[in-house]
Amino acid sequence: MNKSPNTIISPEYIEFISSVKASIRSSQQIAIRRVNTELISLYYSIGKQIALKQKESEWGDDLIGQMERDLKLEFQNVTGFSRVNLFYMKRFYIFFGESEIVPQLVEQMPWGHIRLIIDKKLELEEAYFYIQKTIDNGWSRVILDHQIDSKLYQRQGKLAQNFDSVVSDGDVEVLKDSFKESYVLDFLELTGQAKERNIEQALENNMTRFLMELGKGFAFVGRQYKLEVGGQEFFVDLLFYNYILKRFIVIELKAGEFKPEYTGQIGFYITAIDRQVKSESDKDTIGLIICKTKNKTMVEYALSTTNKPTGVAEYKLKDLPENISDYLPNDEEIQQIINQSN
Repeated sequence: MNKSPNTIISPEYIEFISSVKASIRSSQQIAIRRVNTELISLYYSIGKQIALKQKESEWGDDLIGQMERDLKLEFQNVTGFSRVNLFYMKRFYIFFGESEIVPQLVEQMPWGHIRLIIDKKLELEEAYFYIQKTIDNGWSRVILDHQIDSKLYQRQGKLAQNFDSVVSDGDVEVLKDSFKESYVLDFLELTGQAKERNIEQALENNMTRFLMELGKGFAFVGRQYKLEVGGQEFFVDLLFYNYILKRFIVIELKAGEFKPEYTGQIGFYITAIDRQVKSESDKDTIGLIICKTKNKTMVEYALSTTNKPTGVAEYKLKDLPENISDYLPNDEEIQQIINQSN
């Protein structure tokens, strides 16, 4: 490639121009956020004016139809003033009212995300939860939709665990909020009869989706991670590291009901990871047992007997009818099908 005689190719210049490019990108992102903030603020203001005007007048929904015609006539090159969108503006104001959440959080959300939350008809507290999670994690509208449908609000921070009694570094509440009562693995396309190894393999093949289900900060280290203790080999089902918690996470999958002895097994793995793998800057390893089902009382008893930070969750695969034979054709029906096909 021909270079200009004045072309600067030194490492110093490369570092300098990279810094300039980063500044430009940052400025562009700020500009986009400011435009979005102004837009959401405008929509909220219009929604408020519509709601209050309809309340004090007798115009009803005819007001919105007239507004659509007049606004489109005045602002011919501006989108967003359709009848449907104007109704959403009104619902936007009615849903959030005069809450402080509007300037603090909602103005950081794209309009499509706000419309989705309005459509889901959530309680206000639940809506705040998803708004904050969207802002913290940069969720797309598709991911937000998935998280609402998978009932993240009901599952987050409700893990059965012993963190209160065994974690002493001040991270208890953060740890509780980092895990879920159950993990939805329906994206694996497996049924409830799947075996542990099948689930492990499917999770490895769908690691991006599984990381999204685990939550923020998780990084995959390995499957069937080998540990050597006392001259024998042991294998951890799944090993992760959470760069926010600064901890390794040992995950054991159990394709059945929780058993008390599982806490002893995972406690052994936690000790091995703490002694052989984690560095001085890492905090103590966390164990997570994910079972098909669990008995709450049994889990409570088992967790009270271990001094290793451990949680027990359930996993959810694709649902099948309990009495699946009721949905299958019997011998007579099968014979009729065969006769009809001949």
